[in-house]
Amino acid sequence: MAIKADYHLHSSFSGDSTASMEDMIKTGIEKGLTHLCFTEHHDIDFPYQEGQNAIFTLNPDAFLYDLIRFKDKYEGKIKLFYGVELGIQKHVKKEILQFVHENDFDFIIASTHICHGKDPYFDSYYEGRNEKEAFDEYFLTTLENIKSFDYFDVCGHLDYIARYANERGFRYTYAAYADLIDEILMLLIEKEKGIELNTGGYRSSLMLPNPTKEILVRYRELGGDRITIGSDAHKAAQVGDYFTEATALLKEIGYKYYCIYEKHIPEYKPL
Repeated sequence: MAIKADYHLHSSFSGDSTASMEDMIKTGIEKGLTHLCFTEHHDIDFPYQEGQNAIFTLNPDAFLYDLIRFKDKYEGKIKLFYGVELGIQKHVKKEILQFVHENDFDFIIASTHICHGKDPYFDSYYEGRNEKEAFDEYFLTTLENIKSFDYFDVCGHLDYIARYANERGFRYTYAAYADLIDEILMLLIEKEKGIELNTGGYRSSLMLPNPTKEILVRYRELGGDRITIGSDAHKAAQVGDYFTEATALLKEIGYKYYCIYEKHIPEYKPL
């Protein structure tokens, strides 16, 4: 496994995880990783469903306290970084900016989880619309979000919707939405932002990374070269998940490097 850095992790400081941060660190060390960046969820104005217990707003002080504690405890064994996964929505841009400016993160993932008040994770997103309408809205919303927001390092799981649409019998290919996806990729490159290869998609019914191979190919063709690797782990056992497959895929496409970030500065690591 050439990839030694997991840059998308959720411990118990994220509302949808009960994982111990220390257990995730221990797993990372056991798997031979050298860098971990915890990117806890922060989704302002998340549309909670009835009966949903997860809270997607972050207490950064408590998070940072534990992270610093474990940085000291595991110094020399693994490097730990302070990150966040922001759920981007245009109407809460001001609140997101305030949160970012108040916290000295090493790394920020900007993810589109919500499209006009609905999350593709839930059935309600798909009700009353066909396959094309569902995907068009997701990619258009992603494009609008990236146009409106600059304070991030990489775009998270670019085709996130594919994980959950697949479970409902909806299918998508890059080719069907190439115009929209290319516009997103070109804007990211223009803004000097990266994308992540999120291996969490391998754990879903999609059984592919997010984004899928075609988008990774196209990003490189357009001149993009900033790729971070993240397991999207919500359990300790998932840390570093499918990194062997991710390494092989990136090498097959022609990538030579992946990125890690500290204080928002990318460092290129050989595959």
